[in-house]
Formats: sequence, structure tokens, C-alpha cells
Amino acid sequence: MERHASYAETRRRFAWDIPARFNIARAVCDRHRGTALITIDAAGAPREVSYAVLQDQSCRLANALAALGVVRGDRVAILLPQRVETAVAHIAAYRMGAVALPIFPLFGPDAIAYRLADSGAAVLITDADGAAKLDGLTRPLVLGVDGPGDDVLDYHALLARASPDHACVDTAADDPAILMYTSGTTGQPKGVLQAHRIVLGMLPGVELPHDYLPAPGDRLWTPADWAWAGGLLDVLLPGLFHGVPIVAYRARKFDPDAACAMAARAGVRNAFLPPTALKLMRGAGVGALPLRSFGSGGERLGDTLLDWGREVFGCTINEFYGQTECNLTVGGCASLFAPKPGAMGRPFPGYEVAVLDAALAPVLDQVGEIAVQAPNPALFLRYWNNPGATARKLRTDAHGVKWCMTGDLGRMGAEGDVWFQGRDDDVINSAGYRIGPDEIEACIMHHAAVAMVAVVGVPDPVRGEAVKAFVVVTPGHASGPELAADIQAFVKTRLSPHEYPRMVAFVDALPMTVTGKIRRRDLRTG
Repeated sequence: MERHASYAETRRRFAWDIPARFNIARAVCDRHRGTALITIDAAGAPREVSYAVLQDQSCRLANALAALGVVRGDRVAILLPQRVETAVAHIAAYRMGAVALPIFPLFGPDAIAYRLADSGAAVLITDADGAAKLDGLTRPLVLGVDGPGDDVLDYHALLARASPDHACVDTAADDPAILMYTSGTTGQPKGVLQAHRIVLGMLPGVELPHDYLPAPGDRLWTPADWAWAGGLLDVLLPGLFHGVPIVAYRARKFDPDAACAMAARAGVRNAFLPPTALKLMRGAGVGALPLRSFGSGGERLGDTLLDWGREVFGCTINEFYGQTECNLTVGGCASLFAPKPGAMGRPFPGYEVAVLDAALAPVLDQVGEIAVQAPNPALFLRYWNNPGATARKLRTDAHGVKWCMTGDLGRMGAEGDVWFQGRDDDVINSAGYRIGPDEIEACIMHHAAVAMVAVVGVPDPVRGEAVKAFVVVTPGHASGPELAADIQAFVKTRLSPHEYPRMVAFVDALPMTVTGKIRRRDLRTG
């Protein structure tokens, strides 16, 4: 993106350049040379991985998958942490016209099984930790990057036998490329189907918060897993697109001191950290870490955290906002315009963002629902197997303008600054994760001592919100701390550590509407 003197001029001069034919693999791998990834070995030392290695291995993997029967349009599930094989698997899927299905490595068997079944995945690529969670599951063909096992093929042996020559398929910019599951308030998580053009659509929202990425010497890192939009769409793919080396490092639990030490050794110059990580770093009193740019998103930071960030990192933390369905549409760029207290930023160039009232009419200085005008290059294609949810997400106003409704409440000022006001649904925003209560409730209901349950988000000083479960106990079981701890452990092992209820309250009954729906709002405010 060209640098201009003002935000208004930047928006006015910007124009999308989306070719009709576009493939992510060509854009993020095949056209580059030099260092692509920086991995961190067991001793903490950085190791460079070239684009040539990614191209060779992704070509071999694409050929190996084709030999196993994977064809264009098939879903390739990727259950891996930040490592070389994760990037290779994504690039291989894109280059053969398949659809990459990232799955969070800390998910438990229930969460994994749902995503594999709902997507109809043809193959799963995972490590030893992931393979250990598959016992008893109905699963597709499995490739193990840590070696073979029971019903697990040896990933590296397959690559060694495969040809390094693969002609990247010709795909339209609108062809499906990525299927990411995002939590909602009704039913199970929804699969968000994104097109190849998503990489181009994300660029304004990555370049500006990182002060006009790329610049010589830039090197990107995030602790956000590459299975989430924050890791894959905000860092890995746009970084590779611009030829900026990506540091691949994510501990199972975020350690502020270890993260800063790693970033210094690896030469990180550009970082994306969720607000929870920043709060933990501030609480730990980490030392100065000079950075060229710093982005954060997921919840409001506040002036105190922004002031601390300038002191420790030497730059303003630029906030940004988006959803998996339409990523990175609002945010800041401190070198272009000064952030206003409490505001998330302004619409990025190329996006028309408005706050709409109940009649879908734009309003200023009033609270309404944040919406993004469609079409745009970052807009999802549809929800997987869920046309009803797609129709509810994309709505047309009285003038025939289509909007992607975020479900988030906000207020917009006259200069375009957007203030987040809260959610218009029941999604829990905890430590940057958007967590749907239904999946957790369905899991807890499998516990023998639980008759009914409702899950809500409650304020938390570190995470923004924490998951709280209200439980009605089955007759014959005793409520109390022991049962609460057992329910928490039950969710941790079956879903994911970030989804378990940090608080469990036992109640005699749950508040209900006349139609039998749980009134979660009453639980949050009661």
C-alpha cells in the first residue's frame, strides 16, 4: 500500500486489484526466494527455513495426497501447532485446489470429531499429540508428521517417495480455499468457507497496523495458533505473501518472560499479541523489547495498556477488529492518524463499515450493530452446510445494499472512528477467543451429574470475559467444589483448555422464556 499524508487521502487513493484467477500457493510461496519461516529448536535457537523448502515439500505433499485419492475441492484437515509441516500442509492444499481445514491442536476428541464429520474431511494431517486423541473416533485417512502408527501413515515417508514437480492448479479468486470453524450462539460451531482472494482482502488490515508492512528487516510473530484467524489470516499468510519471515513458536501455555526472550533471540520486529497476552506481560513486568510495529485485537486495550506498550515496545500498539467471516475491517495506524481514547480505529481502505440501526440505516454517534458492506475481497463465501445462517449473516437494506452483520454493537463518530460497545449475541470473548456457549453446554450435558446447564461470559480483568457455567444437578448427586472441579476437568479433556468454565455455579433452575429457551442475559446480569 502506498503511504500518503492522511487517512482520508489513503482511503481516497486506494483501489482493490483482485485478479479473476488467483491461487494462494503461488502468492505466498512459489514467487518468493529467501527465508520463509524461523523455527525455534529445543534449545531455543532460531533456524531458517526457505521458500524453496516450502515449495519442494508442498509439491511433494500435493502429489502424495493426489496418489491417496484427494481431489480438488476435498477438505484437508490440519491438526498441528506452529511448525514447518503446518505451513506445508496449507500450501499443498491450496496448490492442488483442495480446501484447508485448520483445527486447533488443543481441542479434545469431541471438538475434533465434530469438525471432521461436519466438513467431510478426506484426510487429516497431525502429530503424535493429535493422533492420540483419535482413538474411537470415526476419522478420515490420517498422515502422521511424527511417524506412522495404528492406522496412521508416515507423512515424511510419503513425501520422500513423491515427486517434487507439481503444477499449481488454476483457480479463480472466488474458488474455496479455507474452511475455519467459528463459534456462535445457536447450535454447533459454524464452518466459515473462505475463497483464495481472502489473502488479498486482508492486506490493508495487516499493512496499516504494522505501519506499512513490509519494510526491510521485518520479521513477524504471534502466539495465536495458526488454526485461528488471528494466526493464519492475520500473520502467516499475509507475511508469506509479502516475503516477510514468520517466526514459528507457540508454547502450550503463554509465558511472558519466555516469549520476550524468544522474540529477542529470533529478531522479531513485528508482533501480533492478543490483549490477554499483553496483560500477562505487563503483570510480569517484562523488560523492553524494541519493535517496529505491534498489532492487537479481540477486545479493547484501554489507555493504560497503550501507554505501557509505548514504553516497553517503543511503538504504539495498533488495535484492529474483524471476524472470521470478514476479517480485519477496522483498525489503527498511529503514523497515519492518532488513536482516539477507547476507539478500535477506523475502516481500513477498501472497506465500507457502518453502524446500523434496527432498520439497517447507518447512524452516527448512536449505538447500533457494526456492519461491513458487501461484496468485498475478505467476505466469506458461505457457512458450510448452513444456508439459513448465511442468510442471517448477510442482509440487504431498503436501498438494496448488502451488509455483513457482525452481531457486535458499536458507535461510529463523524471521522469514522468506531467504538466497540458489546455483543448483540451470546458469544463469549475470552482472551481473544470467540467461544460459543452451545458447544460447551453440549459437552457438560454428557456429565452424569448434570441435568441442565447454561454457559455465559462474565467480566474478567485479564481475559476480558471468563466462561461461567450454571448447573442444575441430577438428583442423587451432590453439588459443591468437588463436582465443580470434576466438570471443569471434563470439559478440558473433551473440548479445549480455553473453553472450560473457570467458574461453576449450582442453581435449582435456569431462567427460561415462554418458548423454553434459556435467558442467558438474566444469568449474566443476575
